[in-house]
Amino acid sequence: MKYYLLFFKTIENYVEKRAPYRAEHLKMAETAHQNGDLIMAGAMAEPADGAVLIFKGESPKIAEDFAKNDPYLKNGLIESWEVRPWTVVVGEL
Repeated sequence: MKYYLLFFKTIENYVEKRAPYRAEHLKMAETAHQNGDLIMAGAMAEPADGAVLIFKGESPKIAEDFAKNDPYLKNGLIESWEVRPWTVVVGEL
């Protein structure tokens, strides 16, 4: 298995605007986690202008599909996103 990082760049005032979509976003993330696709995810603490999600799969498609279907992206809360392969050197998840 390979690892992929999904970077979300959020819009200004994202924290205030996410409320109507947060439950659906978290449910989607929890389902991906339970399926073993999403290893870990979280928002940047300071400033709150982005998030990073770590996926495990055979190709970047697993992270790309998540991004494309995320309610935050669909509702304009994500300014941009990018998936990058991640080579783990130390540690094992």
